[in-house]
Amino acid sequence: MANTTATAKNPTLMANAIRALAMDAVQQANSGHPGAPMGMADISVALWGRHLRHNPANPQWADRDRFVLSNGHGSMLIYALLHLSGYELPMAELKNFRQLHSKTPGHPEVGVTPGVETTTGPLGQGITNAVGLALAEKLLAKEFNRDGHAIVDHHTYAFLGDGCLMEGISHEACSLAGAWKLNKLIAVYDDNGISIDGQVAPWFADNTAQRFQAYGWNVIGPVDGHDVEAVDAALAQAKLSTDKPSLVIAKTHIGKGSPNRANTAKAHGEALGAEEVKLTRDALGWLHEPFVIPAEVYADWDAKAAGAALEQAWDARFDAYAGAHPELAAEFERRMAGVLPENFAQVAVDAVIQAHTEGQTVASRKASQLALEHFTAALPELLGGSADLTGSNLTNTKSTPALRLEADGSANGGRHINYGVREFGMAAIMNGVALHGGFIPYGGTFLTFSDYSRNAIRMAALMKQRVIHVFTHDSIGLGEDGPTHQSIEHVASLRLIPGLDLWRPADTAETVVAWTMAIGNASRPSVLALSRQNLPYAPKRGLDEISKGAYVLSEPADVGLKKKARAVIIATGSEVQLALHAQVALAQEGIAVRVVSMPSTSVFDRQDVKYKKSVLPEGLPRIAVEMGVTDGWWKYGCAAVVGIDTYGESAPAPALFKHFGFTPENVVDTVKVALGKKK
Repeated sequence: MANTTATAKNPTLMANAIRALAMDAVQQANSGHPGAPMGMADISVALWGRHLRHNPANPQWADRDRFVLSNGHGSMLIYALLHLSGYELPMAELKNFRQLHSKTPGHPEVGVTPGVETTTGPLGQGITNAVGLALAEKLLAKEFNRDGHAIVDHHTYAFLGDGCLMEGISHEACSLAGAWKLNKLIAVYDDNGISIDGQVAPWFADNTAQRFQAYGWNVIGPVDGHDVEAVDAALAQAKLSTDKPSLVIAKTHIGKGSPNRANTAKAHGEALGAEEVKLTRDALGWLHEPFVIPAEVYADWDAKAAGAALEQAWDARFDAYAGAHPELAAEFERRMAGVLPENFAQVAVDAVIQAHTEGQTVASRKASQLALEHFTAALPELLGGSADLTGSNLTNTKSTPALRLEADGSANGGRHINYGVREFGMAAIMNGVALHGGFIPYGGTFLTFSDYSRNAIRMAALMKQRVIHVFTHDSIGLGEDGPTHQSIEHVASLRLIPGLDLWRPADTAETVVAWTMAIGNASRPSVLALSRQNLPYAPKRGLDEISKGAYVLSEPADVGLKKKARAVIIATGSEVQLALHAQVALAQEGIAVRVVSMPSTSVFDRQDVKYKKSVLPEGLPRIAVEMGVTDGWWKYGCAAVVGIDTYGESAPAPALFKHFGFTPENVVDTVKVALGKKK
């Protein structure tokens, strides 16, 4: 509901405070984007001053409304809002805008600035995160709310601009939002017609209203984005929607208030300049010194008392809920805290022991599904999905029926999402789901299509979110589909992303461990690179060290050779079998080698020096075997790498393995060359 005290406030002064802070901070930094905050100031007064349910004293309150600044280049807008409404963001931080170690970086970053819900900047991803946030709210409401007890009942608001709408990911996400009937998602489009290159009309001629109507959205406007009352009314109308997300189209002037920069690209991405700042102050009638906000404006913006009252009211509702449904309340608190069930460790141990005992020969994509059968049954927070490849990715289980919408728009309780052919959208929506809390999202596609998802994967790593990507068909082993679908550089490329763990398991036990580690790591996203072809089970000397990323799989004695190893073969995934076959062949010639399985290079790299030396002893030549580009392996001091530095071919997998040298014979010859036994 609209704030009934809003009429006692001065919306013009509230908006001008945002404009002043934006132009002052950008001017002091001599870097930034003043135009969007100045143009969206009145919209912000309507939303933050009259509709947004939040508590500045507790940015993590579970039932707060979520706000996403998708056009994150306008970061001074959210920093001004957070400061003015009472968050722990003092004026000193605004003065330190875009400076080293400040809480006001160039683009909003979750975990850096209190009140920022997601890291935005790569355009289109913010609105897509918002779709994920709204989806999580809808699914949690279905799962936990009971008659008379609505403990999950909040909106997700997003601001976005022309750039977000031009990026293709916005199509993927907004189409899904309409299909999912996310009626508590409200986006406000800052329709100012300007981007960095100038007037957008020559290259952005979309009819945005018709586009969103076609998605199944409720479209409101255009309204005058500088008329607080009009925006207020539009938001109130949007909140009445019961079966559609809403887009409020607000016509604005970028750089509003600047006599010479308003409505120009100059206002978009550079400081106004000292003279223009002075002229703007005069034009607005804002006669205060830089970074000075009058007490009465602070009082109009202050949301601390109202926020505390909102949270206290929710606390009372939650206490009543806990009294009526104590087990559900405890489960909700556990889920929102991101804490795994007490029995998770035992479920994982049982699953890996079963995999080891049964020793099945299956593709690692099937091994993944077998692991998921254990984990999805034990962890209701696991929310799966696939980009139109469920039958290939094997991300569905008996515990995860397909998500569908009832006639009234409510969710059916399904836990497996058909994302359609929308890899980028899927990845960024999963980021939003993870950010909301209450779920651990995972989603599948082919590894080669990780190219579409890559920037969202990077954002998950930057934000330290527990998001799990299931990438199958991980090599030329997929065969006849050819080089367009065969991953060559993708594993190595994904390993370059800081804060991301990539697992390429060799069999069922390693796959269970990979899933265990991915689920258990609350501050890192994970990638599972999985095979299409069947992989025999590799007998283990033990199971405990798999979780360290690399371990000794086989010693010379395991193949009947009582000699010390003279070389180490390092292999991942399907190539572990090649290494084991080569070890046997070399042993028959009296050449002793150790085989190391390295399912995760990043996890191994984080082990202590003593462990790493125990796995890869100094002084022994190392030969890496992996069906991918060779570059990344040289950091381990390898004498040779059996890899592939070209694109693949279209042919049956066995023919490809022979053609590209992925045979035991070639591995044997490579080891011999490294040992000086063959030219």
